[in-house]
Amino acid sequence: MYVNRHIFHAFQKALSCFPAILLTGPRQSGKTTFLLKEGVTGSSYVTFDDPLQREFAITDPQGFLQQFDPDLPVVLDEIQYVPDLLPYLKMRIDTDRSRVGKWILTGSQQFHLMRNISESLAGRIALLDLLPFDFREILSFSNTTLEDNLWNSTYPEPAIEPEKRDLWLRSYIQTYIERDVRQLLAVKDLSLFTIFFSVSASRHGQEFRKSILSREIGISQPTIKKWAGILEASYLLYLLPPYYRNFGKRVIKSPKLYFLDTALVAYLTKQPDKKAAIAGAMGGALFEGWIISETVKAFYNAGMRPEIYFWRSHDGLEVDLIIVHKGKLYPVEIKLTATPRAQHLKPLQKFSKMAGAEKCDRGILVCRIDHKVVMPGGSIALPWHEYPLWLYQQIKA
Repeated sequence: MYVNRHIFHAFQKALSCFPAILLTGPRQSGKTTFLLKEGVTGSSYVTFDDPLQREFAITDPQGFLQQFDPDLPVVLDEIQYVPDLLPYLKMRIDTDRSRVGKWILTGSQQFHLMRNISESLAGRIALLDLLPFDFREILSFSNTTLEDNLWNSTYPEPAIEPEKRDLWLRSYIQTYIERDVRQLLAVKDLSLFTIFFSVSASRHGQEFRKSILSREIGISQPTIKKWAGILEASYLLYLLPPYYRNFGKRVIKSPKLYFLDTALVAYLTKQPDKKAAIAGAMGGALFEGWIISETVKAFYNAGMRPEIYFWRSHDGLEVDLIIVHKGKLYPVEIKLTATPRAQHLKPLQKFSKMAGAEKCDRGILVCRIDHKVVMPGGSIALPWHEYPLWLYQQIKA
């Protein structure tokens, strides 16, 4: 079964404007399947997972590029394995800058890849990110409960076949650590990295404090920062910065740590089953992380970079999510409750007062109610399953 992806329109627009497109995202998020099913028709396709093609591109880059039909688009899959091919690709593009949609690249790692792309193809390439399924994509083939959404992975294979969940997650983690962390990043102590991976999952939804993780795991703070960067560049981790009017403070203050797939968190923290996961100590963090993940995916699927934050007042009130879009601020509070109360609105009200009514949209409280309710002061209590559509409408508008 193939599921149509919401990034399609952003991808088609990029094809019509740029000579090259880079589609990045985590492993197994569906990049290659999307390109072959929806992205480009009649294209030549090469994957650099194939050692023969990789060797050809490395040893004879000009000969490798000359093999393709000049009138057909070309998909080069897992381009991070052949970074030295990019300058030759640049020369090809520069001979005919008016030709758009010719070269479609995919990559699973941002760290080395983005540096090489920016050095070689700046101004010539559109950058898009394809993450695992968002909720609206999952709804196209399954009517799932909140428990299912937090427990079942959003990666295409286990999302479509939930019975594979445990084995798939275990294999994915092992392959990621063995293949990417060892081979691409030369991390020598894989056992310590594995501990860091699991401890980070236990901090899902909390502030990212390098000093605390350093003491707990027994590694230096620079190493903690580097390894968090690895998880972030692999699209496994998202670091949500704090909102300040002073941009400099946003950079230096501690972000909050979220995994983009809640199933990974549940697996790494050894939750026994989906009901226990949502009812236990991690339930609120899992729900909060799911909303953050849906927000990130919505912007990426629209071809945009998410400009999102959290906010904390001096007296400890916190708004879980601040969405900045087209000059407007959208404060979002996330509560795992089916009974929204006035006290849940206090952070939203305080932020709105601080930001100013002309700049701040009315607050949204995402929770487990069945139907949308207008709360005192004009804030809206929104059912969790309506949040993705509400967000889509704001972005589209």
